Parts: sequence; structure tokens; C-alpha cells
Amino acid sequence: MGQRHSVDEPLIERARDGHRVAQQELWRVHRRWVAAIILAHRPRSVEVEDLLQDVAVKFIDKLHTLREVPAFRPWLRQIALNVCRGAARASRTTLRLGQCRDDGDGRDIGTVAEPASDDADVQLCAEQRDAASRLMQHALGLPLTYREPLLLRCLRSMSYQQISDVLELPVTTIETRLARARRMLRDELRQLDVSFDDRTDLNGGRTDVPSTTE
Repeated sequence: MGQRHSVDEPLIERARDGHRVAQQELWRVHRRWVAAIILAHRPRSVEVEDLLQDVAVKFIDKLHTLREVPAFRPWLRQIALNVCRGAARASRTTLRLGQCRDDGDGRDIGTVAEPASDDADVQLCAEQRDAASRLMQHALGLPLTYREPLLLRCLRSMSYQQISDVLELPVTTIETRLARARRMLRDELRQLDVSFDDRTDLNGGRTDVPSTTE
């Protein structure tokens, strides 16, 4: 799978030894690709930001258990996966209890209406955001095998080698899965006037996924 060139081993070692500043810096460096992992695995009813907060807490609590510094990325990914799985179990329990996400007037909590405007530029931006939103929904609908590397590539601009390190898969496998993901996404988007490549913004104008507070 190749050497993990981008892992800052001295920083990880200091963080593992309990240095608070090193821990904060390590989380700052890695939290954004962790958010892409969460986005790929989370239950739809839970916000990425909420799960990031949970991962941050567990990251600090469990960092001393990291045995091999070069395995840091897969280790952190596993924490994110465990948090997502716990959220999914809690979400299923909530659904069984019949709770609803309603704010009292029939709208889902978190739904924000777009302000009305006759301005052509604003309308164009709204249309672009809508197209990006539909593109993101299609990407999230891909099988997990393809969804996870695609989000790491498109949201975080990670290299094939970096994705290989995180997922603990050969670079050739990452290349194959990304190629397949692109084909699947293009097939689904033929009815939309939306182009797609590795630089496509899946966030509707935002270049980053939510990040947790230090």
C-alpha cells in the first residue's frame, strides 16, 4: 500500500504522550477528511457536525491506545466508523419509538426556505446550489464501497495514495473504485445538466465540510 508519507509521526507521538497542543493540532490537520468519512457512513438523520464532535472526544480519550504511529489514519477512521454505527443504532431506536422531526408547523427541523428574489444572479446561484445538492444526493446514494473514496477525493481532494492509506487498500483498488464511482454517477446524472469530475463541488458552493470546534 506504499509508505504513508503525509503522516506527521513526531506530532502524533507528542499527541499520544498527552501534549494538549499537539492533540489539538493533530485533530485540526485530520478532522476534515474525517468529516468526509462521516458523510459517507452517517445515518441521514444525524448531522455531520454532531458526529464530528463525538469523534473528537473519542480521539482524545483513546489516543494513548494507538500502538503503531504509521497506522494513525486507519485507526482514526475506525473511530469515526464506530461513532457512525452507534448513531445508526440510536437512530433506529428513535424511529421505533415513533419520534418525528417536526417543528410544529409541518416542516422538518433544519429546513430553511430560500428567500425570494428577482435578482438574476441570485437566481443563478440558487440553481447552481440546487444542482450541487442533487449531485450530492446522487453521490450519497452510491454503494458504500464507491461512495467513501469518492467523497474523500471530491470533498477533501485527497490523493490516491492518501485514500489508500486511510482505507488500507492498494492504490490500484482505489483507482478502480473511483473510476467505477464516476461512471455510476455520470450514468445517474444524464438527466441533469451537471458535469462531474474530481474537482466538482458537491457542497453547493462550499469547498469544505463542517468542522468541529477546537
